[in-house]
Amino acid sequence: MRVFFSLSRILPKHMKYIRLTKEQLEELHQEFINFLATQSITGKEWQQIKQTQPKVAEQELDVFSDLIWEGALDRAKYLLNSSPQQLFMFKMEQDQIKLILVKTTAPMDLTTADGLTWLQTNILSNHVELFTAAKEYSEDRNKDIFELIQQGAEISEGTLFETISGQIS
Repeated sequence: MRVFFSLSRILPKHMKYIRLTKEQLEELHQEFINFLATQSITGKEWQQIKQTQPKVAEQELDVFSDLIWEGALDRAKYLLNSSPQQLFMFKMEQDQIKLILVKTTAPMDLTTADGLTWLQTNILSNHVELFTAAKEYSEDRNKDIFELIQQGAEISEGTLFETISGQIS
């Protein structure tokens, strides 16, 4: 019988981020297979690990989740956290995160296409407040981005940030 050792024995004992959800893991099925293959673990052996060494299986899922998060955060250039009356738009630059915050007092839902169309037309009206800010990263850029995601931001393409930035500069 082959005994398997988790990568977590050589990596930090706690997760840096959070474990991917079951749905996310299912979407990343092929990547997980590749991850196991880098450790010379076959599908049959993975099934055996899950049954006979559940802690090792859990640790492997944690290591895989952190690797996926790290890659996604490395590539993140823009984040968006939207609610009906506010938009928090972030742009990740080399040394800092830039923020554009849009607030509206009008009865418009900025999370809808109609609301965004209204915003583009009325961005300089009295019903819209705009704020900008910038903040240098802490020692860990990806952890800073992850904290914003934990607060409800989502990775975005940045179209809205760049559009509004162009209108207010």
